[in-house]
Amino acid sequence: MKNELKISFLFCDFLLPLQSKNYTVLTLIKSISGIRGTIGGKPGESLSPIDIVKYTAAFASFIYENTGKKKLVIGRDARISGPMLENLVISTLVAMGFEVVNLGLSTTPTVEIAVPMEQAGGGIILTASHNPKEWNALKLLNAAGEFISDKDGQKILKIAAKEKFEFADVNDLGTVTVNDTYFDKHIEKILALPLVEKGAIAMKEFKIIVDAVNSTGALVVPKLLKALGVNDVQVLFDDVSGKFAHNPEPLPENLSALANEVKFRKANLGIAVDPDVDRLCFVTEEGEMFGEEYTLVAISDYILQHTKGATVSNLSSTKALKDVTEKNGCEYFGAAVGEVNVVSKMKEVNAVIGGEGNGGVIYPELHYGRDALVGIALFLTHLAKSNKTMKLLRNTYPDYTIVKNKFTLEKEVDLNELFEKIAVKYKNEKLNRIDGLKIEMEEGWVHLRQSNTEPIIRIYAESRYKNIAENMTLKIMSDIKEFTAN
Repeated sequence: MKNELKISFLFCDFLLPLQSKNYTVLTLIKSISGIRGTIGGKPGESLSPIDIVKYTAAFASFIYENTGKKKLVIGRDARISGPMLENLVISTLVAMGFEVVNLGLSTTPTVEIAVPMEQAGGGIILTASHNPKEWNALKLLNAAGEFISDKDGQKILKIAAKEKFEFADVNDLGTVTVNDTYFDKHIEKILALPLVEKGAIAMKEFKIIVDAVNSTGALVVPKLLKALGVNDVQVLFDDVSGKFAHNPEPLPENLSALANEVKFRKANLGIAVDPDVDRLCFVTEEGEMFGEEYTLVAISDYILQHTKGATVSNLSSTKALKDVTEKNGCEYFGAAVGEVNVVSKMKEVNAVIGGEGNGGVIYPELHYGRDALVGIALFLTHLAKSNKTMKLLRNTYPDYTIVKNKFTLEKEVDLNELFEKIAVKYKNEKLNRIDGLKIEMEEGWVHLRQSNTEPIIRIYAESRYKNIAENMTLKIMSDIKEFTAN
């Protein structure tokens, strides 16, 4: 039995190729960050050449209608299908009469920075982020270099569905300019930030191991570290082939090689990024995970010590950010899951720092997008000025554990009604309904959200003790079972 393909722009940008015994994988997903799918297969059921052309043309048509500009910036990560997508996208845009600025091998945050600098109408990043090698995507940016809104996404889908776009005649075909200068421009902007202190970093003479997962991080992370005064850098998986040496999501279970190398080489720390370099996590000098949730926590602590203001993360991220924010005399705000939602909330409350617990750091002083490069620079400055080792720095932050579980829905369920029944049961606790239902209790919190890709309810819980968090998810699963039994 196949799950239905969702033809809508969903508020998420981290969709996974998921599978269960009752449901097959969704291979073409229209999400808030663009069009994502597996390579190969039939048009409309995968990210086929026909789908690539159709959605590129629809996006180009939308950009011209709304900005009056026929200029787009594109860039890609190193995954195997990248050159194919690049050729198809460029040819389509030229056929639409567009001026294309091609950054070639790049990163998501670098393309985001390039769009406004080029005064383009928008941008397309060819990357499936942390998904495995068989996946790729068209990530769509507006003129500010930020992910398009749900409203704009719906318009693009309608244009694509009705094929309401026209190609230019032979006298009005577009042009292509290759620009390989944006890594340097990106790094220059980072070095110019007042809270990035190259001198403090250089004085520490850090020895750093980098896991670049055979993608573009191998090109730009060492360049950034050198610019920051770090001379002793070893890069693992640096052939930029897109043949990922391990699952490319920077989670502890995928970073054993980095952890072992840090310990063996007696390095000060390890750095891991995903294929498009918008997620970031660290390994301590003892080969232990610093914790991807704590990337944002540590950087926020540093920012707030120097710039007072609000912080934002999504509701499924660690409470440690709220603790650190309040310790610094500032206010924390939660947002719905998804980068675009976090950015929207950050703008609303004028946050000085924000992001997601998956290692995504958004520093608006540079731009409104997850950026592992600026995260590295800010973190190393913080580490250098703290005069602590990685492990000692990690020990200064509250220690929480997040447990993730899921409840499979065997039949159609009115989730609004279900969540309301659960809310009534926990009416004496603090409830948040921005995104599904979050229940904050004395011992921790639990967050229930509908999956956008599977007939499941995702259940996240956090507490200072793992067994308590596990019991919280099991209790909620029991409640769901009770309320859906009839």
